[in-house]
Amino acid sequence: MIVEALALEDRAPDEIAPDAPLFGAGLGLDSIDALEIGLALHRRFGIVLSGEGEEVRRHFASVRSLARFVAARATGGSDPS
Repeated sequence: MIVEALALEDRAPDEIAPDAPLFGAGLGLDSIDALEIGLALHRRFGIVLSGEGEEVRRHFASVRSLARFVAARATGGSDPS
């Protein structure tokens, strides 16, 4: 979903390490990319993210943390931390 939402044409999903940081030294995403991912999450899963707080940053830390967050929301749970 990340590759598709951000049109990362030079990346294949299996090239993104699950625990690599999405921002900074990892995948190198920025705040606009985070908004695009948030919109994709809303369209695909109905998830609404609010604000830029520490909780949102924690969920967007890596592919694995984002997947855990989505899985918890999909099963009716709340913050998986």
